[in-house]
Amino acid sequence: MKLEKFKLASLVSAMVLLISFTIPSLASANSNKPIIVGSKSFTESKTVSEIYAIALEHAGYKVTRKQNISNSVVYKAVQTGQIDVYPEYTGTIVEAYLKKNGSGKTSAQMAKIASNGVKKDGLVTFNYAPGDNRQAIGIRTSVAKKYNIKSLSDLQKSAKKVRFVSQGEFDKRSDGLPGMNKKYGKFNFKSSKDYDDSLKYKILAQGKGDVAPVYTTDGQLATNKYQVLKDDKNLWPPYNLVPLLNKKAAKSHPKMEKTLNKVDAKLTTKELTQLNKKVDVDGQNYKTVARNWYNKNMK
Repeated sequence: MKLEKFKLASLVSAMVLLISFTIPSLASANSNKPIIVGSKSFTESKTVSEIYAIALEHAGYKVTRKQNISNSVVYKAVQTGQIDVYPEYTGTIVEAYLKKNGSGKTSAQMAKIASNGVKKDGLVTFNYAPGDNRQAIGIRTSVAKKYNIKSLSDLQKSAKKVRFVSQGEFDKRSDGLPGMNKKYGKFNFKSSKDYDDSLKYKILAQGKGDVAPVYTTDGQLATNKYQVLKDDKNLWPPYNLVPLLNKKAAKSHPKMEKTLNKVDAKLTTKELTQLNKKVDVDGQNYKTVARNWYNKNMK
């Protein structure tokens, strides 16, 4: 009987000892698991994603890249843990994922709504960047100077003199042309034709149109051939860049927040526009552009 008790006690001690070694090793393995950095399928998202990946590697983390994910599934991918982090926009989170109206909100307000809203999906956001990739109307600089058009109010007054380059769906969206008409008054353009979105700058460059829906960090806007008209009645809400993360991944990699916040602090609208220009206008590889930017700005 004593021998059996001794064996039992020895077995329990061994199990306790095993558990004491196993639990820390599991935690360690979890924290050492590669961070999966994703991106959407357009230039800015891929470039910023690569900057995130490089920064995290310099912070001592192992990183796996899963870039160029379809815009329609990337949110679900981070929610389910297929990726750990990707660059998103406060406006997209609020309006597309949370289905809330961001019109009239400030950058800080949009960021707060986004941060609070994603918690239900097991997600977190870090600090938002000053870079704001919101909807806008771009105009050929020569046309803007000719008719002294600096804002959407100016454009509305001179609409009959300019040709509008649309993409079809913009003419129907509540935050597109109908929203412009409601906020500023009817835009009676000289002409309005629909083109594929990828062709808008080509059409403008060929002089076949004068104004078009754009985004404020489009690389072509850094060429001085075009400029963004001021949304002087605040029709469109801010779309500040922000890291969106799976909460479990953020918790198990505590240095991520400081690392990505440091990066985002330097990603201004001007910086994002220049990054996009290097890829979309100058033809450079986005990975090369990302690394060059990191080496210049973060070291």
